[in-house]
Amino acid sequence: MTTIIHLNNDLINRLDLSSASLMIDSLLQQGILSSEQKLRLDIQYHREENDPRELSEIPEIRLWFVRLDAKYPWLPFLLDWKSGELGRYTAMLVPHQFSSKEGIQYNPEALEIFLMHKIFILHQWLKSQDIPTQNRLKSFAQILGYELEDGFFQMIDN
Repeated sequence: MTTIIHLNNDLINRLDLSSASLMIDSLLQQGILSSEQKLRLDIQYHREENDPRELSEIPEIRLWFVRLDAKYPWLPFLLDWKSGELGRYTAMLVPHQFSSKEGIQYNPEALEIFLMHKIFILHQWLKSQDIPTQNRLKSFAQILGYELEDGFFQMIDN
């Protein structure tokens, strides 16, 4: 069952993580494996009608996500990857541009740093939860356009 965190202008502008924390903590209590890839964020951020920006281009929203990521750096494990939540989450934290023909274009170096940072965090966190890491992290990297070799995991396991 999918869990949805609802966000609005007030929560975002106050950098209020309380509703997100309630949901995430509830998922953790239910058992982390049963919550894998079941979290979505519904952002209802009202702006001027003529504001052409995407949500990930609004500084207040990005700052809220930076705070969320600081509190729950392993959150990508819970996000619903199939519905595009991982891509949107990444867009909130990684510099990018939009192209009408090609969609989102991440800054390649920033994306690589973000990916490796998340790989190291998730690797350690998953191991602490006794959850197998390698295939999950390979899938995570593939969604963001990277391939991780088995030797990489041997290196960081040592």
